[in-house]
Amino acid sequence: MQYFDTHAHIGLIFDDPIEQLLVCQQAKQAGVVGIVSICNSLMDFTQVYENLKTAEHVFHAVGVSPSEVQNPGKDWQRRIEDSLKLPRVVAIGEIGLDYFHRFGDRKSQIELFIDQLEMAARFDKPVIVHNREAGKDVFDILKDRMPPAGAVLHCYSEDAEYARRALDLNLYFSFAGNLTYRNARNLHETAQAVPLDRILVESEAPFMVPAEYRGKRNKPEYLPSTVDFLAQVLDLPIEEVAAATTANARRFLRLG
Repeated sequence: MQYFDTHAHIGLIFDDPIEQLLVCQQAKQAGVVGIVSICNSLMDFTQVYENLKTAEHVFHAVGVSPSEVQNPGKDWQRRIEDSLKLPRVVAIGEIGLDYFHRFGDRKSQIELFIDQLEMAARFDKPVIVHNREAGKDVFDILKDRMPPAGAVLHCYSEDAEYARRALDLNLYFSFAGNLTYRNARNLHETAQAVPLDRILVESEAPFMVPAEYRGKRNKPEYLPSTVDFLAQVLDLPIEEVAAATTANARRFLRLG
């Protein structure tokens, strides 16, 4: 079976370039044929991109997350635009809103989010959206400013009703290892409410480790455990869910 990890912070798993390559290779050996490397800062993006240049199954997203709103970096717009021209850079992200951690103020977060959505529209790239206790504003902004290439709500955390309303937008819904937690009933209900062709899966490594690996630092190679649990929730064969989510990722990222 083949799996596609649409969200992994490779640079946060290991600092060492050799170990970063190794963790990606181990994931490939576990059937994870594609990984999207996510970086919160542009400095991190540049370093991790260079480290993983030879890992052809690793793709990249570039953007400024809400955690960096107070210091996005000098000429950050130009740096994103230049990075989007690099091979295997397939999306803008992660971007969005985080009202839980209160990075900066809400107005600044919203402005940063909108700026990057507009950039995604200009460059015809999909976006990877972070939402932490900001569901209403995220929905309202995407409703008005959704890039033509669409978006994914990564590490989905809202309820099933929110997902039903969001289905009217050009959105995918990505589930991480927290789906496997037995008390995450809102996520189980959401997965059952969303059409299979709108579902993506992610490791969110090194965070959100699946229940099977509790106590360990999460890695992309653990993604099959999340897919297996998702298949149980949907009452479908794991082969079908793995194939569907992999095809969905390739479609969303325009990988053919």
